[in-house]
Amino acid sequence: MATTIQNPQRGARPGAERVDAHDKVRGATRYAADDARAGLLHAALVPSRIARGSVARIDTGVAERVRGVRKVYTHQNIGAFESGGFLMGGGFGFQSFYPLRSAQIAYRGQTVAMVVADTLEAAREAAALVEVRYEAQPFVAGIDAPDAQPQAQSALLPQPMFADRRVGDAEAALAAAAFTVEARYELPIQHQNPMEIIATVAEWNEGVLTVREPTQNAEGVRHGLAKQLGIEPARVRVLSPTLGGGFGQKNSLQSHTAAVAIAARELGRPVKLVLTRAQLFHNASFRPASRHHVRLGADREGRLVAAVHDIDQQTSRHDLFPSSGSEITSRLYGVKHFLGRDRLVRTDVQTPGYMRAPFEHPAAFAFESAVDEMAYLLGRDPVAFRLANDTAVDPLSGKPFSSRHLAECLVQGSEAFGWARRDMAPGSMRAADGSRIGWGVAVGAYKAAMAPAFATVSLAGDGRVRVAVGGHEMGQGMRTAIALTVSRVLGAPVAAVEIALGDTGAAPQHLTAGSWGTATALPPVQEAAQRLMEDLRAHAPGASANATALELLRASGRAQAEAESRRRAPGQPEQVYGRLTGGLPAAAGPVYPDYVGFSFIAHFVEVRIEPTTRRIRVPRVVSVADCGAVASPRTARSQVEGGVVWGIGAALREASEVDPRHGGFLNADLAEYVLPVAADIGRIEVSFVGKPDTRFNALGVKGLGEVAMVGVAPAIVNAVFHATGKRLRRLPLRLEDLLD
Repeated sequence: MATTIQNPQRGARPGAERVDAHDKVRGATRYAADDARAGLLHAALVPSRIARGSVARIDTGVAERVRGVRKVYTHQNIGAFESGGFLMGGGFGFQSFYPLRSAQIAYRGQTVAMVVADTLEAAREAAALVEVRYEAQPFVAGIDAPDAQPQAQSALLPQPMFADRRVGDAEAALAAAAFTVEARYELPIQHQNPMEIIATVAEWNEGVLTVREPTQNAEGVRHGLAKQLGIEPARVRVLSPTLGGGFGQKNSLQSHTAAVAIAARELGRPVKLVLTRAQLFHNASFRPASRHHVRLGADREGRLVAAVHDIDQQTSRHDLFPSSGSEITSRLYGVKHFLGRDRLVRTDVQTPGYMRAPFEHPAAFAFESAVDEMAYLLGRDPVAFRLANDTAVDPLSGKPFSSRHLAECLVQGSEAFGWARRDMAPGSMRAADGSRIGWGVAVGAYKAAMAPAFATVSLAGDGRVRVAVGGHEMGQGMRTAIALTVSRVLGAPVAAVEIALGDTGAAPQHLTAGSWGTATALPPVQEAAQRLMEDLRAHAPGASANATALELLRASGRAQAEAESRRRAPGQPEQVYGRLTGGLPAAAGPVYPDYVGFSFIAHFVEVRIEPTTRRIRVPRVVSVADCGAVASPRTARSQVEGGVVWGIGAALREASEVDPRHGGFLNADLAEYVLPVAADIGRIEVSFVGKPDTRFNALGVKGLGEVAMVGVAPAIVNAVFHATGKRLRRLPLRLEDLLD
């Protein structure tokens, strides 16, 4: 986020409403699937019914006779097109496997045919009539399958990025520790379920392809499509002005997009494909299952002296999706001897991917649960124990943190929560109705990252301010933060600021993810706005020192003015702009030349467990974040509240059930994939340390959207222990886990 606006006469007041709020609540915001232009054709997918093998025969005859069907595309007639590559392997897609390029079946639910018709009803009817005969092969359904084979990540992926995280001699320090804790933790597959389903609208006009698709990575989609179709990137424009939720699922080229573009080119009409909810589960990325083995050692004074964190994480057979959970657990405390090791388990699924706090949420659940267990073993208050093990320097590199106010998060949170009234003994607190009460705490961290960006700010004579910058509005409030920043610098009304995001025709669009979106976009936007003011003042030397940008423009006699800026992360070379314009990820962090950057958070949770059903309720959460300066208090608070809700869902509700017989997922809909609803959510109190991290960037902003979720699940689990005396180590928590 960015600096809080303090001068309402030169911008918006603190806590100003979201700039897109009115359009959203009255249904004026348009999403890709809302496209209903004349002449639009509709596509529907045919999914594979096996988990691994090949298509032996496919019969589309009956489907093609459905009235309104234009064509049924299969691997036999779609024509050759290239792979878009895998995002983490130097490519552009969420996986390297693209259906319809061959008869191969890599996972259940994979597309084996695509029907295009005049209406959606005709397309879906015909899709149901496509007949496919398969040749099946044995498959590995999940991470716990008997034939699943974990492999050391450090041996599979290039060094040093994916090497073990190691400092000191953790094994020797553990052996010598006065107190030790050892536990194993299990986390299930989970799926992002954004309100907006993945959709693609492709249209050709005079040899130029325009794609409207909800994506967090418009530039990557653009360059990936150009590669797949064998055309110049200049002939592709991708538009993604607003997403109805992304959460990592939309961070790269989807496997169906090229097929839709090919159909639109051949049929000479725009084509729209909207995935169903079940197809979202089977044709997009998801949070992989993981298993964690944590060992902690402490001395008699209550200091953590050693930690070992081993992680097994699911990947696909065709891609190696890396694990990096120990990136944060190695930095939560001042542990001098740390060892973090990751292994990958190949399974027959689409490639897993990034889902809000992708590795950090599972890792924090395991590690912070073990830390709480150590505090009880030592007879120490869990907050006091964490404060006693705080650190001012990064244990891995020895570099200072750009800023670290985790201790303040814990102190502020404990005071707001009333932690001093907590009886430490498990099972000691009861409500009047007999419910068991538990209070738990946990902390979280997430890397402070930045990416290169270009920004242009222009001012017209009618007072309109136009901003073009790389970034995607996913509901996190990026437009609001940009508008407030520009308003403050130019003295322009927030309503006069027009912002182009997610448009490859406006500015190079870096992948927006990992909480680096605002920290990436705001610095060049602010600098461009400041340069614009400097230029305006130079052309209006007699103007008042308090003159707004529009007053300066009119005083200069010019019709319009414009300024540009480009910024990159500290330590990044000039050549990084080439990755940006080429659609490749170019983010940096958490380690920089002179420091290490992280955002931090502390969560305090109250649970109540009903005496008969053992149902777990979460009536109260207090969260305090250290995310640097805060640009838009309203959207920042919303980000943390949303992260807490995600954490409640991850701890108590969400699990994608794997079908061990046939592969795929059994609960691929919102009826059976259980999400928290309003009745599950109690009071969430959010506050911020609010200290700018000017070492990280001039605005003092760090990320917030991802760290908001990290630590919620272990705080809930630790509260359940406090209420019951039971240590639960598998998510989500189930009623049967608490039966006496």
